[in-house]
Amino acid sequence: MANVNVDSIILYSILGFLVLENAFEIYLGIRQLRVYRSTRKVPKELDGILKVETFNKARDYGLDNEKFSLAKGVIFDIIIQSLEIFFGLLPFLWLKAESLTGCLGLDSSNEIIVSCVFIVITNCFNLLKEIPVKIYKIFILEEKHGFNKQTPRFFVMDQIKSFVVGQIIFIPIAAAIVWIVKRGGDFFFLYLWVFTGLVAFLLLTIYPSLIAPLFDKYRPLEEGPLRESIESLASQLKFPLKKLYVVEGSRRSAHSNAYFYGLFGSKRIVLFDTLLLNKGKADPMELPEEDRGKGCTDSEVLAVLGHELGHWKLGHIIKNIIIMQVHLFLMFLVFGYLFKYEPFYRALGFPAGSRPVLVGLLIILSYVLAPYNAVINFGMTMLSRRFEYQADEFACKLGFCDELGKALIKLHIDNLGFPVYDWLYSTWSHSHPTLLQRLDRLKSNKKDK
Repeated sequence: MANVNVDSIILYSILGFLVLENAFEIYLGIRQLRVYRSTRKVPKELDGILKVETFNKARDYGLDNEKFSLAKGVIFDIIIQSLEIFFGLLPFLWLKAESLTGCLGLDSSNEIIVSCVFIVITNCFNLLKEIPVKIYKIFILEEKHGFNKQTPRFFVMDQIKSFVVGQIIFIPIAAAIVWIVKRGGDFFFLYLWVFTGLVAFLLLTIYPSLIAPLFDKYRPLEEGPLRESIESLASQLKFPLKKLYVVEGSRRSAHSNAYFYGLFGSKRIVLFDTLLLNKGKADPMELPEEDRGKGCTDSEVLAVLGHELGHWKLGHIIKNIIIMQVHLFLMFLVFGYLFKYEPFYRALGFPAGSRPVLVGLLIILSYVLAPYNAVINFGMTMLSRRFEYQADEFACKLGFCDELGKALIKLHIDNLGFPVYDWLYSTWSHSHPTLLQRLDRLKSNKKDK
């Protein structure tokens, strides 16, 4: 009877926190929904810059996005996920994995083999569950507001490629995790931590050059003033720039971005073509009318890169890596102590004596440590906002204050970002300060110069 009570306590505690956390997210979404509905005027800080028509479009886009997020939160994150846990989806999928392993003529008593089959079955299930959401998001919501650039064929091929590449990457990782836990002895969590660090290092190295090009087309940035200015800025900051690419993100979406990657002395900068004015076309008439005039001027692109390189120069990347490694170590340490606790497995519907390693990893990291993860995620959000301010200040010191402000406004307009947010919603949800907060800080930085 005691065991049954412990199992029930664990099960209802998991369900309780799941509902509580998602209910809080929904509450925040409702607060922001009220902001969208009640804010009818362009903020005075953007008066004369942001057109009323564009402001209303951004408001409508924000409303539709928030309604979508709220519906998804209630239906998928609370109702469906709770039902999956309560009715034992994990043990059901594990049982199917054992059965399929036997049908394939493989050893169904070998946990490593069953775990690999379990990964494939689980990913297939999740893909089927997510496809309707993705279709609605891309082909209805994004299409309605002019952001979707994907054709149905592109979407299907993209999903297939993503699934196949995902299995190729994660099946060997899953097999290695089970092997380490089984063979690692009392200190397996330490070996597991080292292994995940090495895998992350490897993926950071090969993903941009080997995997990302499978999904998007990359080309070198053409010779010209922009390239020369970027190379000059990189040289000034001693940023070890090796290559400079433009990715045709417009095949997928009208949203814009820029980033850099690479380790040690070999860095690459990637610009989305949607970031460049008229997608970098010399003749804007080559573009559809709705895309003409969008994007940033060369000086504004340089300001955006000044901000991004500020993250590198100020050590934000290294600091985030160190924090995440400490975070992973602590989680694996807890996993090492708790994963053999049988009531965790029985609470989710596994028979007595069945304690699959991968399932235990999921239970401990996702469910048992859920409150800890929520606190850490909020802390990382706050740290990220601090880093964004610091990177903006760095760009200001390079002389890009005005141009960065213009770029932020232009990107906000091009992406139909709404400038007004509920304070609690923004504090919890946004890894970046809002546009108005960043513009206000840029003004302060400019005065202090």
